[in-house]
Amino acid sequence: MNQHADIRIAHSACPHDCPSTCALDVEVIDGRTIGRVHGAKGNAYTAGVICAKVARYSERIHHPERLKKPLVRAGAKGEGKWKEASWEAALDLVAEKLIAAEEKHGSETVWPYFYAGTMGLVQRDSIERLRHAKRYSGFFSTICTNLAWTGYVMGTGRLAGPDPREMAKSDCVVIWGTNAVATQVNVMTHAVKARKERGAKIVVVDIYDNATMKQADIGLILKPGTDGALACAVMHVLFRDGLADRDYLARYTDDPHGLEAHLQTRTPEWAAAITGLSVEEIEAFAHLVGTTKRTFFRLGYGFARQRNGSVNMHAAASIAAVTGCWQYEGGGAFHNNGAIYRLDKGLLEGAGMSDPNIRHLDQSQIGPVLTGDPVALRNGPPVTALLIQNTNPANVAPEQRLVKQGFLRDDLFACVHEQFMTDTAELADVVLPATMFMEHDDIYKGGGHQYLMLGPKLVDPPEGPRTNLFVIEELARRLGVADRPGFGLSEREHIDHMLAREGYGTFETLRNDRWLDVQPDFETAHYIRGFGHPDGKFRFRPQWDGGFAPNKPPKSVGTLGPYEQLPEFPDHVDLIEVADDAHPFRLATSPARSFLNSTFTETPGSKKREGRPELLIHPDDAARLGVADGGRIEVGNRRGEVVLHAKLFDGVKRGVVIAEGIWPNSAHERGEGINVLTGADAAAPYGGAAFHDNRVWLRAVF
Repeated sequence: MNQHADIRIAHSACPHDCPSTCALDVEVIDGRTIGRVHGAKGNAYTAGVICAKVARYSERIHHPERLKKPLVRAGAKGEGKWKEASWEAALDLVAEKLIAAEEKHGSETVWPYFYAGTMGLVQRDSIERLRHAKRYSGFFSTICTNLAWTGYVMGTGRLAGPDPREMAKSDCVVIWGTNAVATQVNVMTHAVKARKERGAKIVVVDIYDNATMKQADIGLILKPGTDGALACAVMHVLFRDGLADRDYLARYTDDPHGLEAHLQTRTPEWAAAITGLSVEEIEAFAHLVGTTKRTFFRLGYGFARQRNGSVNMHAAASIAAVTGCWQYEGGGAFHNNGAIYRLDKGLLEGAGMSDPNIRHLDQSQIGPVLTGDPVALRNGPPVTALLIQNTNPANVAPEQRLVKQGFLRDDLFACVHEQFMTDTAELADVVLPATMFMEHDDIYKGGGHQYLMLGPKLVDPPEGPRTNLFVIEELARRLGVADRPGFGLSEREHIDHMLAREGYGTFETLRNDRWLDVQPDFETAHYIRGFGHPDGKFRFRPQWDGGFAPNKPPKSVGTLGPYEQLPEFPDHVDLIEVADDAHPFRLATSPARSFLNSTFTETPGSKKREGRPELLIHPDDAARLGVADGGRIEVGNRRGEVVLHAKLFDGVKRGVVIAEGIWPNSAHERGEGINVLTGADAAAPYGGAAFHDNRVWLRAVF
């Protein structure tokens, strides 16, 4: 670095799909170049710590392969031949194609498709305003949160919980269903602080010996999809051994006597046979949480990746109600704080233009949708035009072969607004270059904490990339809806509008303050005045069919999956893909430490640290199959097959294999990624994609 360079520290917030939403201090060099990125020490949740991939963000924002010019397909679909176009010409073409599709099949033939490539409200959600104004098909988001959110709220009645910073005041922190070291590093900051300052025990419950479990005092390695069995056995022991807080149960829960009777047969021996844990491990865990009042259950998104994930999440959260640990600072069960933010996005999303009669299509079922499945299409017209922002479905969506087959249809037009030439962009007809978060203004909510944070523009983008808002505004103008409510406003105007409606100040006041702490008081956060259901009770008996959830399907979609099989009380339910003779292994596609979904797979530092696509397999299983460490191994099921390199690893149960990370499809030797193997069937009760719930066969490849 030039020793005479002008370096200033600017402030932002991480936009990526991670509950930590870290507050950032960013080195800006000579007003135009990003240097090192640091966690903000003054933010009580970030506490100066961020993940290594974001610390190296200069690799990404200044990457030589960033998209910088609009591109129009010049050869066959997926062939990789492009011609550059001006922004005016490219947007004119997109508008022309959307209008033509609508004239032929009606407005619902167009499907705006987006997700969490940025968690910034303006850049992520403005596409909804265009959707409503044009009456395009609705987008029901299911790919990440639904199963976990639904299970948690079925118990608590509200998507909120204890202040996450209270982990540092706990005597026992249970990290369940999240590899926090890899996916939300600040959980570890506060858990480790509790251990150092209070002697707290850290318990990790997961399906393999990952980086988080290596930091645990007690590690419990389960078979995938068996969390509910463990939770039930723990509660059985609590009731059996007098460790249940009966006074709390009587005051705060709906049917403790029914739960206790139900759990009579859910013994540690019963759970051991299901989970693969020993009776001794289950008993010890139960006694630890039963005798430690300040136990903080940090429940993660691993629950959202199993077909029975809602049941498992609800069961795990129920333990906190049986022990009564909600009553104590440093106690309770936390998943996400989404309900505490009172931001009205009605104008931003164009909610006033919404028509309930317009169909909604399931995000996770893009493969069946694009290949004409009438159920996935809600018996409506085919999707013949896609506008895609902030996501990479050709790589990250289930049933990848169907997704690619759909994109290759001659009658489908796809416009992709992206930062790099992703697997999805390669299949598009028009590719538009997008800005990154330090190149535009936006506002962020932290699901894993309680801060509302601003991410102001820090540097100009290179010549070419434009913001998501720019694309939506320009298309609105060409499509004849730019005069509708919400259009014509800048990022700052949208932010000012949302802040002002809730008395949160303005863009400028938030820029000066950097963040706003909206954590509710202790009694609200810990449900001391009652849980979020009308009767104020934690529900051991959830209303699976029709009950409240933060992302409940619209009436036109209704309850999903085999919801009639969901249990009356917490339980283990085999809605998972159970291994069988033809598919003797269970596959989970867990997050890699240096990637974030399909983001950071392009940066040199992350690629070097991850190496290559590998399959973690128990040495005994590998020996039986004749697979050596590093050897090629084919993994398959009825959806397809892929080849990976075996990595012998004794930190999994026999019969369980792990493929970490969503590598680009091109990183695999046959050009197909791991989501060839994952299913798009809707999970009960309100949908979701079960990425960690796949039965597969394995065979050595020589």
